[in-house]
Amino acid sequence: MVESRCGLICSECKYREPCNCGGCVATNGHPFYGVCKVAACCQGKGFEHCGQCPDMPCETLYFFSYLDKEHGDNPPGARIEVLKKWLKEGN
Repeated sequence: MVESRCGLICSECKYREPCNCGGCVATNGHPFYGVCKVAACCQGKGFEHCGQCPDMPCETLYFFSYLDKEHGDNPPGARIEVLKKWLKEGN
């Protein structure tokens, strides 16, 4: 099930409950912190998630997945692997 535009599994996110975050899909790209530039780009291109984009992983998604010290993936690249899985499953 697609939970986000970037491949983040929202149901496992540590910010979901304390920040009352509905995630980018449910909030149309506006999670608890404001506009998500990854979600905005994805939605602007008409994709359900970034895995459908021929530019995946773009520079922005790569940064969030591998380089962001506070919000990056553990392990690095996890959300990109989720996106590949969603695409393979036809999501």
